[in-house]
Amino acid sequence: MSWLILLLAGLVEVAWSQSIKPTQNFTRPLPTLICLLLMAAAVWLLSQAMNTLPVGTAYAVFTGIGAVGAITLGIVLNDDPVSAGRMAALALIVGGIVLARATT
Repeated sequence: MSWLILLLAGLVEVAWSQSIKPTQNFTRPLPTLICLLLMAAAVWLLSQAMNTLPVGTAYAVFTGIGAVGAITLGIVLNDDPVSAGRMAALALIVGGIVLARATT
């Protein structure tokens, strides 16, 4: 169950990362509120997963999911650049997440 909570925490972190730009430097009240709620939800879910998972593993997987999701959405939604180096970095992050799960 902790791994599912951690996955959910990572997905909420991805949503949070995408909610930052619409705040326009935290000058728009509703987008700012949504951003802060997503941030708090992601950290709360992470803390729940850490009740049974090692802290280092949980945090590394959490940030890895967030990084992969943010980069992927940036490419798909914002036309961020795609390069062999970025794809290799994503593959290494995903490999690290899989290895962390397999060895915990």
